[in-house]
Amino acid sequence: MTAVAPAPSATTEEYESTLRRLSDASVHRSFDPFKDISWDHADFKVDPTDKRWILPSGIDPLGGHPWYLAQPEEKQIAIGLWRQANIMKVGLQFENLLIRGIMQYVFKSRNGSAEFRYLTHEATEECHHTQMFQQGVNAIGADVPGMPKWLRRLSPIIPMVAGPFPVAFFIGVLAGEEPIDHTQKQVLRNSDDLPPVLSRIMEIHVAEEARHISFAHTFVARNAPRMSRREKFLVSLAFPVIMRLLCDAILKPTKEFRDAFDIPQEVVDELYWDSAESRRFLSDLFGDVRMLAEDSGLMNPTARRVWKALKIDGRPSRFRGEPPVAFHEPAPAVGAS
Repeated sequence: MTAVAPAPSATTEEYESTLRRLSDASVHRSFDPFKDISWDHADFKVDPTDKRWILPSGIDPLGGHPWYLAQPEEKQIAIGLWRQANIMKVGLQFENLLIRGIMQYVFKSRNGSAEFRYLTHEATEECHHTQMFQQGVNAIGADVPGMPKWLRRLSPIIPMVAGPFPVAFFIGVLAGEEPIDHTQKQVLRNSDDLPPVLSRIMEIHVAEEARHISFAHTFVARNAPRMSRREKFLVSLAFPVIMRLLCDAILKPTKEFRDAFDIPQEVVDELYWDSAESRRFLSDLFGDVRMLAEDSGLMNPTARRVWKALKIDGRPSRFRGEPPVAFHEPAPAVGAS
């Protein structure tokens, strides 16, 4: 269930009604990673020779590149395993930050607060996601670092933003949630034969993340218009910067990854994000948040130039969750003739 975000002018009663619907959905549709995933079942074991771990062309930027396609099959599988494991590791680290930020934000909540109830449901679900992702990493067996070093070093500070700057914090929440959610939806829509453990992890994450993204959109849409003109302008400029930085932290290969598999620097530069195909992929990731920026008054001429400079501009989504295929016809894989 995804509650529709109320208009920025919605009354407190309408806003809290949305939160109650999200809370009810958390009660009636939730998952436990140790009950809802058969980790010990033979079908859920990770086979390092399973070709289903090869990165899908047209969805993962690396998966369609001629360099990757030219590698021996066993190396393609190993790269796919490492990459999926690292995305899960980044996901659990990010959700750890989110949980701590939520606790910071709700500490001063009034009694009876609908935000308190919903956000503590979300924190519970995110805690389950950290367990699920770590168990997935453990099953794969790759010793992945997750986030880049600069972000790991900032991790003690980031949650403290939630108290004094909640709109910026929940924009950061979307910056972490949207790329993973978008990519997982694309994989589930376009891959008919995934390893069962990966498919189940993605299904659970997408199902629950819909509520979390819905709340963050709702929160920003309601509260951004209530900021002062100066605050709104500063947040409008920070919005695309936060999106791009966290997107790179999630999707761009780390130095450890590049070194482990001898990936040429020119391949990395082309894929993240110099080629036309990779720029389109990057732009597609942020259609929903561009729509949010427009709807919440956080898009202005100066902000538009920042979105463009960071290569994440484009047409906003017509509705949240609009598949990228609605924007344009599929293009050939990078380097295809």
